[in-house]
Amino acid sequence: MARAIMLQGTGSDVGKTVLVAGLCRAAKKRGMEVRPFKPQNMSNNAAVADLPGEAGGGEIGRAQWLQAIACGVAPSIHMNPVLLKPQSDIGSQVVVQGKVFGQAGARDYQTLKARLMDAVLDSWKKVGEGADLVIVEGAGSPAEINLRPRDIANMGFATRADVPVILVGDIDRGGVIASIAGTHLILPEEDRRMIVGYLINKFRGDISLFDDGLLAIERFTGWRSFGVVPWLHAAALLPSEDSVVLERLASGSTRALKVSVPMLSRIANFDDLDPLRAEPQVEVVFVPPGRPLPEDAGLVVIPGSKSTIADLADFRRNGWDRDLAAHRRRGGYVVGICGGYQMLGRAVSDPDGVEGSITQAEGLGLLDVETVMEPEKTVRNVAARSVAFDLPLSGYEIHLGRTTGPDCLRPTAIVDGVEDGATSADGKVFGTYLHGLFGADAFRQKFLESLGVKGGGIDYRAEVERALDELAAHLEKHLDCDAIFAAAR
Repeated sequence: MARAIMLQGTGSDVGKTVLVAGLCRAAKKRGMEVRPFKPQNMSNNAAVADLPGEAGGGEIGRAQWLQAIACGVAPSIHMNPVLLKPQSDIGSQVVVQGKVFGQAGARDYQTLKARLMDAVLDSWKKVGEGADLVIVEGAGSPAEINLRPRDIANMGFATRADVPVILVGDIDRGGVIASIAGTHLILPEEDRRMIVGYLINKFRGDISLFDDGLLAIERFTGWRSFGVVPWLHAAALLPSEDSVVLERLASGSTRALKVSVPMLSRIANFDDLDPLRAEPQVEVVFVPPGRPLPEDAGLVVIPGSKSTIADLADFRRNGWDRDLAAHRRRGGYVVGICGGYQMLGRAVSDPDGVEGSITQAEGLGLLDVETVMEPEKTVRNVAARSVAFDLPLSGYEIHLGRTTGPDCLRPTAIVDGVEDGATSADGKVFGTYLHGLFGADAFRQKFLESLGVKGGGIDYRAEVERALDELAAHLEKHLDCDAIFAAAR
């Protein structure tokens, strides 16, 4: 087996995903064959990895897709063997080694974990084949000791696989000394001895001002510090995993084009908007529930959803249907991606109850199409071409349902030789099942020009690679990476 080190956080959103990506890139730059691994992930931001020996693909967390890029390797279903995709406040779809395993409520899932550990350990063996180092990302926090008996994501995995742990604390949210010392206090001895040290993330200002804080943590825990990471703005260019970050994207600076994105309750793959956010002339505003869609937006993008019918109901409860109708009367443009595409039609039906007990919903009526949900999920990477601009596209599909209707005679794209999507008669509304279309630089530039935005034309993938390189250099400067990699076993 390859040597391994694991990053666990004192809580969610402490920056583990970005830190693992940065350390993966730093290890790669040192000449190591490195791989990422996350035993269990909970996110509706999914990516497609190839399924060995099978047509189509399997789902993994988008974060592990990014970390694979940082390693310079193709993403694998074994990098994230268990993916939970929330469909309601108490239940999720469970994806195991890339394939849908079933549905589980929160309580049922706790019982299911024991069975899933076998899949986690199987993938763990496979992901390390041919690698020098595996960098593992935990989920949530090891301090959730009420979940410890069946844990597969943090110390439950670390103790079974004998992987040393570095604890990550987020100083930006406050209370970092207490969060690290408190974690030390409540962990059982078996788990505490897995931790080889800690690091502090997201520091703003003069790091030397925290010297006494480091001494306090050492006094309370006896753990060594691997360093303090200052806030890095380049990290904003990297795809985000958790929808919790959307709260920080609810406003922006005024630019040539404002794009408004309603924060659906079960929003999925919202990183589709990242290439637009990276454009210097584009302001992307994620609109939280309870707030109207801004009247000065030139474009509204309805993103993917894990529960189209439920999110349609929430869309109306927020009054966004009225805002969207007013936007259209002003001549505004609308794009729907995946679940957002389904919402733009006349109706969505779910005769088999795939999404839940509500089997019929009226759509927003901006496209003359209807969607019927079907049990079989489409999961695949694709090559495509824009119909409007005759330019190449690439991306992936992860969806349930089949959409048909008169507006499909004006498709958005040709995907693997088959027409996809629909466009309104005036060309200002279109929908597609293709995730990642805004990542195609030439298409994005032509599309923005059609909305009156001149200039731009950035190489988005190159921007991501540059951000990963900058992140790696940042970590090499502020962390003791020699010690971190030496701590792996």
